[in-house]
Amino acid sequence: MFNFRQNIGIDLGTATVIIYVKGQGIVLREPSVAAIDRVSGKVYAVGDEAQKMIGRTPGNIVAIRPLRDGVISDYDTTEKMLKSFLSKVNFSKFFKPNIVICVPSGVTEVEERAVVDVALQAGAKRAYVIEEPIAAAIGAGIDIAEPNGNMIVDIGGGTTDIAVISLGGVVVSNSIKIAGDTFDDAIIKYIKNKYNILIGERTAEEIKKSIGCVFPLEEIKTTSIKGRNLITGLPNTLELRSDEIIDALSEAANSIADAIHDVLERTPPELVGDIATNHIVLTGGGALMQGFDKLIEKRTGIPAKIAEDPTTCVAIGTGVSLESMDIIQAAGNSVAERKNYENMN
Repeated sequence: MFNFRQNIGIDLGTATVIIYVKGQGIVLREPSVAAIDRVSGKVYAVGDEAQKMIGRTPGNIVAIRPLRDGVISDYDTTEKMLKSFLSKVNFSKFFKPNIVICVPSGVTEVEERAVVDVALQAGAKRAYVIEEPIAAAIGAGIDIAEPNGNMIVDIGGGTTDIAVISLGGVVVSNSIKIAGDTFDDAIIKYIKNKYNILIGERTAEEIKKSIGCVFPLEEIKTTSIKGRNLITGLPNTLELRSDEIIDALSEAANSIADAIHDVLERTPPELVGDIATNHIVLTGGGALMQGFDKLIEKRTGIPAKIAEDPTTCVAIGTGVSLESMDIIQAAGNSVAERKNYENMN
């Protein structure tokens, strides 16, 4: 059970919700999916259980993802989903915790306020937001307070956030709505156009995880998938190769590389020198895409490295940020100074 001093960090991602509790580490990691009744609005399931229902629910129940492109698209469902997740980690209504949630660097004030409000409604005593690149850097073990340039590329489900960080603040940044979901859509489109076979989101994600790559592999990988033939309407089995996936994902991957190049062009020369020494750090689930580090190095000339556990960096950083509030405030880029809302009741 939480006590009144408990701090919780939440990576409220488009694809996955990850919760970090001080002293316990990562305590929950589940898909950002909720199954609800269309008529009553009742939530039947969230997370892993709801994920299994996608494409398999009866007419009155729909499995949805209430976050799109890194922001809340369905407030009520997000609130119910978050409450359910907090209850799974023994959240107590009597000892409300401080919660910090990450947001993409390009969100509006209205979108930020929505994130804070949903956390307060879900039971937080105080709610804060922190930009994803800052959280990712902290979670990756980078000392953001140092006068040293570091580039973070956080490739999530809905957005890719790119930022150059120095002295605890974001010097230059860019946030684009091209990330893991875009890769899934690109795979679906590629298979539909080339083979006249329709596959679902879950199958596309499985392809991405098993043979997905954006740079030629030393050894070609293959996988077998099933889908519906658009001509006959019957099930079809298809063998896919990893070099095909490079073609499918090339446009999206190069758009991310272009955005990284743009941020580097706008970065002060001294910091670019630091980045070349420290390397570009990749975080988020998209960082696990095979060959992404090599593609970025080829396009920028700067080596890229994947964080030790890229999928949890943001969640860990959100939790740690509350413990390091004084450091972040001193650097002038504090969660509290820039984006802090408190429940005054």
